[in-house]
Amino acid sequence: MSFTLKQVRYFVSVAEFGSVSRASVELSISQSAVTEAIKDLEARLGVKLFDRHHRGLETTHHGHIFLRHAKAILSEVANAETSLGGAANEVKGALNIGVTSLTAGYVLSDILSRFRRAWPGVDVTAVEDTSEYIEHLLVGGELDAAVMVVSDLKNPQALHSDILTVSPYRLWLPVGHPLTHAESISLEDVAREPQILLDVDEMQTQGQRLLSALGNQTRIAFRTRSVEAVRSLVASNAGVALLPDLVYRPWSLDGDRIESRDVSGKLPVVQFGLVWRRGAKQSTATKAFLDVAQSYHSIRHR
Repeated sequence: MSFTLKQVRYFVSVAEFGSVSRASVELSISQSAVTEAIKDLEARLGVKLFDRHHRGLETTHHGHIFLRHAKAILSEVANAETSLGGAANEVKGALNIGVTSLTAGYVLSDILSRFRRAWPGVDVTAVEDTSEYIEHLLVGGELDAAVMVVSDLKNPQALHSDILTVSPYRLWLPVGHPLTHAESISLEDVAREPQILLDVDEMQTQGQRLLSALGNQTRIAFRTRSVEAVRSLVASNAGVALLPDLVYRPWSLDGDRIESRDVSGKLPVVQFGLVWRRGAKQSTATKAFLDVAQSYHSIRHR
C-alpha cells in the first residue's frame, strides 16, 4: 500500500468541503483530477473513504480515521518545510499564548503541535480563558499573541487581528431526521425544531444573532458548554444544532453518526484568527509563531 502526498492533500480538501467541486476550486485543479485521486487513494488503502450522495460527499468511519492521519501527515510536511527554511535552533526564548475554549481544541492544538516541532528551543505557555480576559491580557502586554474568535473583538483599536479561517454555520441533524432528505432547508424549518445551544462565551454574540434569525418562538431544548455534549445530544435525537462548520465531526463519542446540512437564509459566520497588541515589539519567537500559524492554514489547501 502506498499513496502520494498530492492524494492526501486532495482527500483533506474534499473531506473539509464535502464536495469535489468546491475542493477543485480551492485547489485550482479539475474536478476529474480530484475524483481520480480519491478513487485511487481508496483503492490503495482498500477502504471506502466517502459516502457519496446527491448533496456531496461525507467521510465514512474509515475516512474519519484516515482524516486525522492525513492532517498529521500534512502537518509534518509543513514542519519539514519550516525547519529547512532556517535553522530551528536559532529561535529561542519564551512565548505566551492565549486561547479561548472553542479554539483550544479546534484551531490551536494543531498549530501549537507544529510550532513545538519546528522550534523546540522556545518555551511555550498557553493560557485558556474567556475572550474578554484574553483581550485584557493582550492589551496589558501579558500575552504575546492569542488564537481566538475575531468576529467581535471588544478592543479593535488596541488589537490587531489576522483571520486564519472563516467558518459558516451549518445544521447538525441525527441520522434519519426528515430534514436530511429535504431539497433545501430554510430558517423557518430549523426554527420549528428543538435547539441544542452551545453556550460558550466566544459564541454568545453569534448565538444571539442565531436566535434572532430563528425568531422568538424557538425552543431551546438544551444549553451546554461542551461541543461533545452537543454531538451526543444531536445524535440521540434530542434536538438539532446550528454550529460553525469548523467544529463539525460526523461521529459522536458513542460512535453515532451526525448529519450536516446547509441552511438557506442569512446566518452569521465565525472568524477564527490570530490577535496581538497593536504597536507591540514582537520577539523572534512571536514572529515565528505567527508565521507557523499563517502557513499552517494555507498549506492545507495547496
